[in-house]
Amino acid sequence: MAASRTPARRRQRSVRVSVAVVLLTVATAGVLAALPTQSPVVLSVSSVLALALGWASLRIMWTEVLQSRRENAADRAAAASAYKSLFSLRAAEHAEFTTAMTERLAESNLSVRELQGELVQAQRQLARTQREAGDAVTRVAELERSIETLRAERAAEEADALASWEAEGGPARGSVDELVSWEEKAAEIRAEQEQMTQAVKRA
Repeated sequence: MAASRTPARRRQRSVRVSVAVVLLTVATAGVLAALPTQSPVVLSVSSVLALALGWASLRIMWTEVLQSRRENAADRAAAASAYKSLFSLRAAEHAEFTTAMTERLAESNLSVRELQGELVQAQRQLARTQREAGDAVTRVAELERSIETLRAERAAEEADALASWEAEGGPARGSVDELVSWEEKAAEIRAEQEQMTQAVKRA
């Protein structure tokens, strides 16, 4: 709006300044024209006319100065109001952006804490599984050693039983019972070993 009024202001200013200059020119010309006449009446009239025209020019210029000041003050007030509105808008946008970023940051922190909790639980479960797997491996090794021992004992017992059978002409009753008992024990150990092996594979 101020930009649209600028050409009109300039035209008014040019007209007023031109009028003031014309009045001063007329006053000067009147005084210069009256000087050669040396007539008191003409000099008085020209002096009064020059004084009136000078005051009129001063009034025009003073009016122009006052109007320029008022217009400049109005422009500054409009600019200040526009800047205030712009500042309020920017402040609202900044507050909205700050609130949104704060909420996002809070959500991110919550997600990080949840992931950290899940990671700790997974690490604990992994450590527990590793301990269980280690125990299972140890148990399997123990069972394998037990089986090897039983196999060695069985081989020795079979050799003794065979020797007794050959010496006595038939199998010894006690050796047969021990052999059956050993086979049952070996079957139990093999079943337990298979269970432990499956547990280790699942872990």
